[in-house]
Amino acid sequence: MLRKLFLAVAFSMTASSPVLAADANASFSLQALREAARASHPSLESARAMVEAGKAQVITAGAYPNPDVEFMTGRSRARVPGAATGNVQSLELTQRIDNPWQREVRIGAAGFGLDALQAERRFLEVDLLARLDTRFYDLLRRQAELQAAREDLNLAEQIRARVAVRVDTGEAPRYELIKADTEFLNAQKAAESANLRIAQARAALRSLVGPSLPEGFRVDGTLAKAQAVPALEDLRAEVLARNPELKRADAQVLQAEQQLELERLRRHPELALRVAEDRDPEIRDSRFGVLVSVPLWDRRRGPVAEAGALLLKRRSDRASQELILLQSLENAYRQYEIAQTQVTALETGILREAEAALKVAEAAYRFGERGILDYLDAQRVFRAARNELIAARYELRVAAIEIERLRAVQ
Repeated sequence: MLRKLFLAVAFSMTASSPVLAADANASFSLQALREAARASHPSLESARAMVEAGKAQVITAGAYPNPDVEFMTGRSRARVPGAATGNVQSLELTQRIDNPWQREVRIGAAGFGLDALQAERRFLEVDLLARLDTRFYDLLRRQAELQAAREDLNLAEQIRARVAVRVDTGEAPRYELIKADTEFLNAQKAAESANLRIAQARAALRSLVGPSLPEGFRVDGTLAKAQAVPALEDLRAEVLARNPELKRADAQVLQAEQQLELERLRRHPELALRVAEDRDPEIRDSRFGVLVSVPLWDRRRGPVAEAGALLLKRRSDRASQELILLQSLENAYRQYEIAQTQVTALETGILREAEAALKVAEAAYRFGERGILDYLDAQRVFRAARNELIAARYELRVAAIEIERLRAVQ
């Protein structure tokens, strides 16, 4: 029975998380990692809990005041001859009347507070997904660098073997073998470094998804074909309309306005209804009245001034946030244009020319028309162009991710 229960619990936990159900060497797409992060990342869980707290605050703001009930009992004793003695009782009920204008403003302030918390949750989600996307493409970049480094290592090993044969047969001087050995060691060092950088990138990505992601996971994606972005003017309009940081700032401004209005309304007198009844051995006394709290000495100048200052701060924060976001968008868009230009130039011209020059140098070296140094120089130019293309593709992805983060379209 316990074994069946354990299996059922394990199955339910596995079914609830697709990452847990995968083996240690599984390959994950970007969308799968994003869904896993949405489902289990602690920061999003905390943000969702704060939203629930905001909903509770709205309920609290709409609650009516409770009545106050006072009951007292005792015994009367005669102090003069002929006076009645016996039990005495007192019952008093006080119900404060909730000011309808205050109630409406109070609920409005709590509602805008909830809007701010929801925008905060959305901002945290968008920011987390943007960082996850960046780490995902960083891992792809490191994998591309490792593949390139391994190709360089294999080529350096072939060159070294070829040079060794030519040196042994006397066709080439000894220094060519020394140079080939140096290139081989450099290629070996680059491959080892690239492998370590992959481990770092994988750990960084796993920290954003969660411990449910296996340590030896692989990713399925490509650095090429980055998504296109709209024109800058269209992006500005989208950022101003959709960015969660601006939405949070707008909600905080509205909440501060409602709070200022609430503090002003609290200057008005407050009413309460009171019903009381007293009983003694001879008579029963019933009373009904109104209790008025008169704001005579405390005109709430302090709370009103504090709420007004907070409103000014919220408005200034909102204007500052808009300026920062538009500047960040401008920087990201210019970075996107620069990276796009670099990728186009490398793909359509520089890399092809470097590859063609490498083939010519290789053929010339094989036929003895050029030395090993010319061949190795051509290889360095080709490797540099190829690595620049990998880096430019990554920078293009990062710029596009930043633009998407500001647009909040994740």
